[in-house]
Amino acid sequence: MMDNSPNRPFWETKSLADMTQDEWESICDGCGLCCLTKLQDEDSEEIVYTRVVCPYSDPKTAACSDYANRSLNVPTCVNLTLERVAEFDWLPDTCGYRILLRGDPLPDWHPLVSGRRASVQAAGVGLLAIPVVVDQPGLDYEDYLMEKP
Repeated sequence: MMDNSPNRPFWETKSLADMTQDEWESICDGCGLCCLTKLQDEDSEEIVYTRVVCPYSDPKTAACSDYANRSLNVPTCVNLTLERVAEFDWLPDTCGYRILLRGDPLPDWHPLVSGRRASVQAAGVGLLAIPVVVDQPGLDYEDYLMEKP
């Protein structure tokens, strides 16, 4: 049972399923790690990360330049839902949705806790801590493999 004390922030008193759309969106820390291109082995189904991001991902901010249309612009870009957060084990362990789904508290660097978006970068979390490459025709993703962040 969630503690519904009025003095506690919503992410400590509500389940992910009970959050409003605005609350849900604010759980995203803006790290951009979910935007890294991933490859899946056809035989083992293992998913590996690359340092490649789509052309809509801004390497200077880790933000999507057309967030509202991200799934139209890039058909492989998926909107995160409660079911998908639970299913997508490729999401980084630092993902706010995954953290709350596990029942853990948000880390001190999360913008909802720190009150600052810059705390994500200061903590060394996210795209801004990785030398990313913007996708372009002819790019060989296997040249940019990396460990799961």
